[in-house]
Amino acid sequence: MSLPEPSATSAALVTGASAGIGTEIARELAARGHGLVLVARRRPRLDELAKELSDEFGIRAEALGCDLAKAAARNRLPGRIESLGLDVEILVNNAGFATNGPFSESETERELEQVRLLVEAPVGLISAFAPGMVKRGRGAILNVSSTAGMQPLPYSAGYSAAKSYVLTFSEAIHQELRGHGITVTALCPGPVATDFWEISGWQVQGGQTFERAVPRPAWITPQEAARAGVRGLEKGSRVVVPGLQVRAAMEAVRYVPHAVKLPAIEWLMRGR
Repeated sequence: MSLPEPSATSAALVTGASAGIGTEIARELAARGHGLVLVARRRPRLDELAKELSDEFGIRAEALGCDLAKAAARNRLPGRIESLGLDVEILVNNAGFATNGPFSESETERELEQVRLLVEAPVGLISAFAPGMVKRGRGAILNVSSTAGMQPLPYSAGYSAAKSYVLTFSEAIHQELRGHGITVTALCPGPVATDFWEISGWQVQGGQTFERAVPRPAWITPQEAARAGVRGLEKGSRVVVPGLQVRAAMEAVRYVPHAVKLPAIEWLMRGR
């Protein structure tokens, strides 16, 4: 299994494409000749990116504004893409944000919005586009999870739980769809240097920023994350964890009981 060959009527749908990892995944796919459907809430930035990638790589790039956390808007997306005469043969579920802080003090609607965007949207889009991939006998799905989904994170309970769902769901359908010529890969980066942290307002307890709580050598660039994810799709990988240090750390703690890990994680998230 690998990425489907690009054609005039095929496209890669990339959500959360207006910045960070999403932008770089779109660039990686465009460099391989794939047409793009770029989706995010920030339409002006999408229009700029679509033109930029089209000019640079000579591919067709369409920009569609959509709030994927809203079911009605998300449910209209397949029809909008069909009206463009395109089949989604590559699906990249990247859109997301994170809440942080004590769950008992969080905003209920923001926590629910996080679940809708991180969990409901990928499930809905895969449900919409996977049947067509199965019928054609080819396709690729990249779900952006996180190392946060590999263990519970106190003070980021909703985010880590949502990313855990994405990881588990991806691994399960990887097994289901591999016999149909479709590869499903979960991309699980550690900290990535994007505006994600600023937008999320992520701080550990005591006001310490997340950037300072995590050692800088553990961070990777959006380009590195995107490259690892797309290469994982090309290889038919089930799970990809970019960065040697992060990968080694996750492997080292894999068998550590939660009873041991959770107090240590809480200590870190409290700002030591």
